[in-house]
Amino acid sequence: MTSSAPIVLAMTGASGAPYGVALLRRLCRSGRTVHLTISPSATRVLKEELDLDVDLKRFDGGVFGDLGLGRLVYHDCGDFGAGIASGSFRTSGMVVAPCSMSTLAGVAHGLTTNLITRAADVHLKERRKLILVPRETPLSLIHLENMTQATRAGAVVLPAAPGWYHRPKSLDDLVDFIVARVCDQLGIENEIAPRWGG
Repeated sequence: MTSSAPIVLAMTGASGAPYGVALLRRLCRSGRTVHLTISPSATRVLKEELDLDVDLKRFDGGVFGDLGLGRLVYHDCGDFGAGIASGSFRTSGMVVAPCSMSTLAGVAHGLTTNLITRAADVHLKERRKLILVPRETPLSLIHLENMTQATRAGAVVLPAAPGWYHRPKSLDDLVDFIVARVCDQLGIENEIAPRWGG
């Protein structure tokens, strides 16, 4: 798999829409092709948290602002015929950001009820990088066990819990901390957030 292969990004209905949008912008601005799918409940969160009106029937990537040199390919969440639903479709990995607890449960237990969980299942079975970015607190035992199950299956659970050692001065600094960690997991060079120097 070449490092220039497309990346799949899914946004679900958990709080934390700024993480998904910032990651989308970063990936596209790095020149990558991003295959994006958004759950219907994610559109409500995008509106409430970022005042973004995303129409899934007449999708327009321009709602996310300047995406730079990258290429954005959108797939309806219900389209099981999309390329990303097949193991033969080559990618560099998949990120679910933010990842709802419902989506996490589906991934952990192999329930493919929409394109997001199907694409995640494909990444696990093909032994490709799958990064789940949950933002929930507190965590129930069910949540923790689902995270353990997803990790055993090969996923990386990367909670949206930014560090503070870099002394963030804005909300963007906190979001960028997590985006940088996701990019590190994908092998994408970045200097988005300061690194710990000891």
